[in-house]
Amino acid sequence: MNITIIGSGYVGLVTGACLAELGNHVFCLDVDQAKIDILNSGGVPIYEPGLKEMISRNVEAGRIQFSTDIKASVEHGEIQFIAVGTPPDEDGSADLKYVLAAAKNIAKYMTSFKVVIDKSTVPVGTALRVSHLIRTELDAKGLVDLNFSVISNPEFLKEGAAVEDFMRPDRIVVGSDEDEAGLYARELVRKLYAPFNRHHERTYYMDVKSAELTKYAANAMLATRISFMNELANLADIVGADIEAVRQGIGSDSRIGYGFLYAGTGYGGSCFPKDVQALSNTANEHQLDLRILRAVEDVNNLQKGILVNKIIKQFGEDLNGRTFAIWGLAFKPNTDDMREAPSRVIISELVRRGAMIVAHDPVASEEAMRSLRLDFVDAPELLNRITMVEKPMLAIPDADALIIVTEWKAFRSPDFELLKQQLKTPIIFDGRNLFEPSVMSEHGFNYQGIGRHN
Repeated sequence: MNITIIGSGYVGLVTGACLAELGNHVFCLDVDQAKIDILNSGGVPIYEPGLKEMISRNVEAGRIQFSTDIKASVEHGEIQFIAVGTPPDEDGSADLKYVLAAAKNIAKYMTSFKVVIDKSTVPVGTALRVSHLIRTELDAKGLVDLNFSVISNPEFLKEGAAVEDFMRPDRIVVGSDEDEAGLYARELVRKLYAPFNRHHERTYYMDVKSAELTKYAANAMLATRISFMNELANLADIVGADIEAVRQGIGSDSRIGYGFLYAGTGYGGSCFPKDVQALSNTANEHQLDLRILRAVEDVNNLQKGILVNKIIKQFGEDLNGRTFAIWGLAFKPNTDDMREAPSRVIISELVRRGAMIVAHDPVASEEAMRSLRLDFVDAPELLNRITMVEKPMLAIPDADALIIVTEWKAFRSPDFELLKQQLKTPIIFDGRNLFEPSVMSEHGFNYQGIGRHN
């Protein structure tokens, strides 16, 4: 099939590369010439395991191309994926200007039937808006008989495992209309996703609004589990319980399961924060207060400061003369995504209290500095207090404590004796509970995890 992907960001690139891997001919469009230049020179503007190799393989095979030519992109694909960003607006709602701009461009250049697929995360009712816009544009050009169909096909990709998630999906959600055009479009999408359904049916067909809501509901549920466990972890700290034992105790219940029950410093990234806000905003527009989601967001915002609170309790409010080593900056492992990353809150709080920071992340250091420049736009001189190093142990010498913020596998088995020798004081603030408190005590560390009772 000839497929067009509008938007060559995270979702667009993964979708395009994976569909090309299955033998489709994919045209990836983006209005950012610099991004297209990177892709055409063999680079990839984001870090995602396996993505660069997959793109290179399909470029060489002639199954994927990258361009800023909007007209050519519309002409190329009978199926047009809209995979552009939907950043939060000032009120927390999803900003749909890029989605609607993409739809307008499709209407401007289309001369034959198109299936328009909303891959972007969008609020309920977006497909209807897209459909109305395209119909209005076509009618204005006198193309009243030119038909199309808008489908909702949300993505369910975990950063750091997106290629695997796309190629081996838990489910594929397709929302379409029941009219003639919608049924034809559904059949095209069925053929497109047939390779994923060879062993068993993974596709769930439903109406468009239900598909749009499914995406937000999934992320809101996962965010709720995280905030729930973080609140329990804070209680465990106070009463002397071990949140890891609690996690195993409740996770063994088949009705609950183990996924997303790990306590930590809160969630971040491009999805959970904005999707929880957007879902709440949609409810507010209909005079409904989603109180659970409001609490989820409040808990998460407080949790990002939990390590700072532990550090202040240990060292006091004034951190002048103190140096802290930080392992992990990205909001999760296997990505360089710094959006809403807890490390940004931690670094900002510590530096503004006078501390020096020496930090390491396997892939996110450069992106972290770009993000931190925004966080310190009011006091850019404070950036001089932050140093990035290329290896974890280079952050350690003479640090007053080690702070672990992201659970990269490379951090799981350090040389504890060398770590203890090089730290000024043998203190570890573990925001991801990588280590066992009893083992840390045996090594002579003052170990402070999240809800871990020693």
